[in-house]
Amino acid sequence: MKIEAEWMRGGTSKCWVFETGPTDMAGTDWDVLLPRLFGSPDSRQIDGVGGATSTTSKAMILSRPAGDDVDVEFTFAQVGIEEATVDWGSNCGNCSAVVGLYAIEKGWVVPSSDSTRIVTRNTNTGQIIIQRVSTPAGALPITPDADMPGVVFPGYRVGLGFQDPAGKTTGHLLPTGEASDTIMAGGTRWTVSMVDAGAPVVIVRAEELGLDTAHYETWKASVELHLDTLDVIRRQAAVRMGMAATPTEAARAVPKLAIVGPPTGPECDVNVMMLSMGKPHPALAITGSIALTLAARTPGTVMNDITGDAPQAVLKLRTPAGVIETWSEEHDGSLLVGVDRTARTIATSIIHLPETLGNAVEASLATATR
Repeated sequence: MKIEAEWMRGGTSKCWVFETGPTDMAGTDWDVLLPRLFGSPDSRQIDGVGGATSTTSKAMILSRPAGDDVDVEFTFAQVGIEEATVDWGSNCGNCSAVVGLYAIEKGWVVPSSDSTRIVTRNTNTGQIIIQRVSTPAGALPITPDADMPGVVFPGYRVGLGFQDPAGKTTGHLLPTGEASDTIMAGGTRWTVSMVDAGAPVVIVRAEELGLDTAHYETWKASVELHLDTLDVIRRQAAVRMGMAATPTEAARAVPKLAIVGPPTGPECDVNVMMLSMGKPHPALAITGSIALTLAARTPGTVMNDITGDAPQAVLKLRTPAGVIETWSEEHDGSLLVGVDRTARTIATSIIHLPETLGNAVEASLATATR
């Protein structure tokens, strides 16, 4: 069996993009299909299309809803690497940037001005994301020309506005009801903030990890010495946030964990290092940046202790890939929290399925379309 897919870069991530509909792959067991397509379980993903890192072992599944209020619905899948698993518990903000571009390139949405508005809904969280793709003179530029931190080459500019993002996973911006809490891990009491906006995130103070806040460039090596303890914190936070019954049952992808510290210069407001699937993220999870932005606006959180109570239209987050800016604005009575990304289509592909799996997919297709 063969499956058509687009290989796309969104922000600082790459993902495979699939379409679903009533006559194609509806009813397919994606939990079986995606790991095999990606070549999992295998740390190299050598017999599949996965990129063998947390930022490249991702998939987006797109569909066109029947109603007029949303242009595109999409589901994000974080595909395991060493495990043949799929985590559906959150969205990927970086990969979200491919959705609007895909809709324009496929003719689902027709550009009509210098900036084309695409209303998208993430089915993992129910989050509405208003995307604005730069289309000067009513068309995509012939050559992508927008740059962003963490990516060497340009892409098409995509603005992502998360509409009223608080509590989309747990039901509350502060799932425990408190702006800050303490968690015991490794025999130490840790002060953390647990925030749900864009994605659930547990925020840890850099000082409590013993990080040198004056030298951000040393953080990664130091953080890697504390990965086991940080995972204990994250798993306990999952229980506190109502996302798992026990720490053992916590998903690998969520809640995310962010380490924050005071800025060392005027170029940023906060120094941030986020973990992704248990390892330091090379840039920043965009859904996590939305949570950090709302945390900065919430008195008493670890983030707010750094940024202060003065409202900020733009928040500058220093990451390993450079400074990323998020923005907040009121729009038609809703709060939009967003960030600008770039995106580009890398390849249009036909993926070949092994015969036994292909037969299983065809059987599920036949059942779904009867």
